[in-house]
Amino acid sequence: MKETTEKKHKIFSFAEGEILLVDKPLTWTSFDVVGKLRNTMKPLKLKVGHAGTLDPLATGLLIICTGKLTKKIDTFQAEDKEYTGIITLGATTPSYDLETEIDQTFDISAITEEEILAVAKSFEGEQEQLPPAHSAVKIKGERVYEKARRGEDVELKPRKIIISSFVIEKIEMPNVHFRIKCSKGTYIRSIAHDFGKALNNGAHLSSLRRTMSGDFHVDDAWKLDELIKAIREQKESTLQQTL
Repeated sequence: MKETTEKKHKIFSFAEGEILLVDKPLTWTSFDVVGKLRNTMKPLKLKVGHAGTLDPLATGLLIICTGKLTKKIDTFQAEDKEYTGIITLGATTPSYDLETEIDQTFDISAITEEEILAVAKSFEGEQEQLPPAHSAVKIKGERVYEKARRGEDVELKPRKIIISSFVIEKIEMPNVHFRIKCSKGTYIRSIAHDFGKALNNGAHLSSLRRTMSGDFHVDDAWKLDELIKAIREQKESTLQQTL
């Protein structure tokens, strides 16, 4: 977070509308963050929402809108995103990430750096992607991860996505460090899973961080505890002024 004087002395106007950039902590859901901020803003009764869900095992940029600016959530949600993370080769999981246990392992000794770079390049462009069974996609009003956790079969339809850039930043086998720029609705977990298949192997996502959404960057985001502290301090200051 950029520790600017302007940010330290930010005066919030939640009812009129605020755009709050939050660096979501690991294991928190996007709804957890919204709920925590809404409770911190009490007794104000206003709309609070987020633009673009992050999985609990992902960190990084989460855009929170309050008051009248919640009308812009769909606009922010539709913008392209950038992520960094790690794809781990040689093992798959049902959820395509570390939410579930490894269910199959593979020999990665024959995979070359040249193959990894070539596969990453081949993913760039428009394509159809199948969302993971452990995802927030809804079928008949129920999120499919609930069905998957009960062991039910889930039929999902592919969706069009665009990967504008897929850069391999470092290879430390079995871990492949990457940076991806992609369109709304792209599941990076599915990319990790498909990456392994493209190498005639297996893979899962072991780390993920959203760094950008549209023109917003995680470097400009609040750490959640610091934002909560700033909101509470403003509430206390306002209360003292009314006494």
